[in-house]
Amino acid sequence: MLSRVAAVKALRTHNRRRVTGSSGRRREGGESERQRPHMSRRVFDSTILLLLVTTMCCDTCGAAAAKENDGKSDLRSAEELQWVDLFVPQTTPVLPEGGGTPGTKRDAFVSPSLVSAGGVLAALAEGHMNAEYTADGKLIKPLSSAVVAEYIDSSWDWSTLVEKVSESTWKAYTVLGKAEGEGNLDFVLRPTTTTKGNKVFLLVGSTALSDVNGKWKRGSPDLKLVVGDVTKPTGGEPSGWITWGIPTSLNQTTLKIPKAGLNDFDSSGGSGVVMEDGTLVFPLIAFNAGNTGFSMIIYSTDDGANWMLSNGAPPAVCLEPRITEWEGSLLMIVDCVGGQRVYESRDMGTTWTEAIGTLPGVWVKSQSFLRDLNLRVDALITATIEGRKVMLYTQRGYASGEKRVNTLYLWVTDNNRSFYFGPVAMDNAANSMFVSSLLYSDGALHILKERANDKGSVISLSRLTEELKTIKSVLKTWAQKDAFFSNLSIPTAGLVAVLSDAANKDTWNDEYLCVNATVKNAKKVEDGLKLTESDSEVMWPVNIPDGNVRHVSLSHDFTLVASVTIEVAPSNNTPLLGATLGDTNSQYTMGVLYTADKEWVTIFKGKKTTESGTWEPGKEYQVALMLQGNKSSVYVDGKSLGEEELPLQSERPLEYLSFCFGACDIKNFPVTVKNVFLYNRPLTPTEMTAIKERKPVSTGSPEPQAGDVSQNIASAGSAAPGPGEVPADPAVSMTLDPHAVEEVSEGGAAKRNTSWTEGAQFVVPGVSLNSAGSGLLPSLLLLLGLWGFAVA
Repeated sequence: MLSRVAAVKALRTHNRRRVTGSSGRRREGGESERQRPHMSRRVFDSTILLLLVTTMCCDTCGAAAAKENDGKSDLRSAEELQWVDLFVPQTTPVLPEGGGTPGTKRDAFVSPSLVSAGGVLAALAEGHMNAEYTADGKLIKPLSSAVVAEYIDSSWDWSTLVEKVSESTWKAYTVLGKAEGEGNLDFVLRPTTTTKGNKVFLLVGSTALSDVNGKWKRGSPDLKLVVGDVTKPTGGEPSGWITWGIPTSLNQTTLKIPKAGLNDFDSSGGSGVVMEDGTLVFPLIAFNAGNTGFSMIIYSTDDGANWMLSNGAPPAVCLEPRITEWEGSLLMIVDCVGGQRVYESRDMGTTWTEAIGTLPGVWVKSQSFLRDLNLRVDALITATIEGRKVMLYTQRGYASGEKRVNTLYLWVTDNNRSFYFGPVAMDNAANSMFVSSLLYSDGALHILKERANDKGSVISLSRLTEELKTIKSVLKTWAQKDAFFSNLSIPTAGLVAVLSDAANKDTWNDEYLCVNATVKNAKKVEDGLKLTESDSEVMWPVNIPDGNVRHVSLSHDFTLVASVTIEVAPSNNTPLLGATLGDTNSQYTMGVLYTADKEWVTIFKGKKTTESGTWEPGKEYQVALMLQGNKSSVYVDGKSLGEEELPLQSERPLEYLSFCFGACDIKNFPVTVKNVFLYNRPLTPTEMTAIKERKPVSTGSPEPQAGDVSQNIASAGSAAPGPGEVPADPAVSMTLDPHAVEEVSEGGAAKRNTSWTEGAQFVVPGVSLNSAGSGLLPSLLLLLGLWGFAVA
């Protein structure tokens, strides 16, 4: 029997949702012989999955103390997580609304949804029951489901919550549906919730099944809305904390008159949102007469009195919508045949635009470089934490050393930069399909997730206390960095990452904790590194697809700015700064070299061009690489050295983007690199000058300024949290004595063997990542090779 309270040792973490063929489901109806009732494909998929997962097993659960990451595992091990089982098959009694009877058991619980209002945390789920009775001498086992809920006092600390749930008096309550008995049966599916004030809004899909002359007849699908008022009387039983109203059929009101041929609607599960202007919004899935599915929204501008269906939708067959509000817009993640996509609407769903690059986790590819829905983003919410508005979402990934998706990570992003950590759940067996729901409320972060073992499908709750501490520390660092750079008149709009004074023997740490650079044979100097050896280099992979590398997701607009000093003239053309970018089928190089004649040489698409202008040994220059749409440009001290159109294949985020300073597999001569800034937008020459000389930038919206911030850019490293607070990458210290000078040895770095032929055709081989733990290295080797071809 499943224990009710345990610490996670291994959890299954795969989404139960999936895109089902061309339309997402098939329409069924009419009559059938009296066996199991017919149902829609969506219900059928859920039921079959339930039968499958009940045959699976997971390890026993046990507690383990938190431990510092050793650099060889994920940021947090699954053993450190704690959870409590709320809904347990054949264990948790489910009472009718308001209580009053001993309650009945359920055979499985799926589709979790989590909501909070008026001091009550409500966990909701589908409760499945296999009813059983005899008719005409035959044993009938029809399946049915209802929406059930458990109510938690938001003021309970974790130990109190665990104690309460462990008591024999703990119960769940039916909110909507009928899940036992003969005669008519109900399928109530995919609870979707949101709150406003002390009201809880619940949207569900439902289907009635009737026993007609010994045969099951499926009724029309119905979208139902029920509103609960949170009362929570002092000392009252949990059953009375939320009073649920009479369900309203939206099919008989808002959806009664077909729009654009849409005549069938399903709830999507998870969460709805409340916009900044108070508009209530739910995601849903609509089907036309041809059974083609569309992701849409339904919304109310008058606190739920009236509802309207959106006029537009993302492309057909992009289903399973998850929505959130961001800066007055509505963001929607959908599962499409080729992978996930993000769409944005600023007019309540009339028009949708693909939001390229938003939410980096959506654009990640599997290790085989094929779109894999197992890597999909799942739960998505917006929250204000430490005074900063951010998006939080869960995404599946690869645990260290694993070749399959088995781990759930948590991301935080301000839509400029991203940070992820975890795991917050882990699967220890074959991939299964599970969903999760996130909630930030009353100063606490919770995740409600579905997992399974051989006893059935269970809904469990975790309070992510340590993760929330990490989020607050990361956001504090971001705010400190923004204030610091703004005070120097350095633009922070679109600033993704900065390499400055924080480094150790083999890593150059990003001040914003997003993505670090790998160092080989360099000496630490103030604000940067001195590349002294013939093979000295810095590699900075920012869009490399790898299971557990913190990355940004840059689209076709970025600027990299760095301060460089060439110490001596080289004996031949020598790379200074380069970038390799593109997608699976086409990679390109861009960059700048310096020559023995003290001239600049630009590289575009592997072709070298000597540009006017010379450089002087020992003088500091500002070098910038920029991509604006398909136009690539190189700048020195704010002046263009040249530009070239790159035939990039699409507007999707670049699948590969890596920067290299120094050798890049070509002989290096001593150079110093300092203060590297990466932006997710093009910069103007004036802004580049401001970064170099710290002059005020004239913009329509001045950068925020912060008082009492040191004018020495080297001090930016001091604001970074220590290694015990927020590790930027495994086994990387986030602090360094700004006056320390340390020689960086090769330190076991992999040997690179890159060869080329003079004048050879520039050919890019295919790339394959063999595992999450080692996937980054082959990519870096490839990119080094590409740069080597270009500069030879």
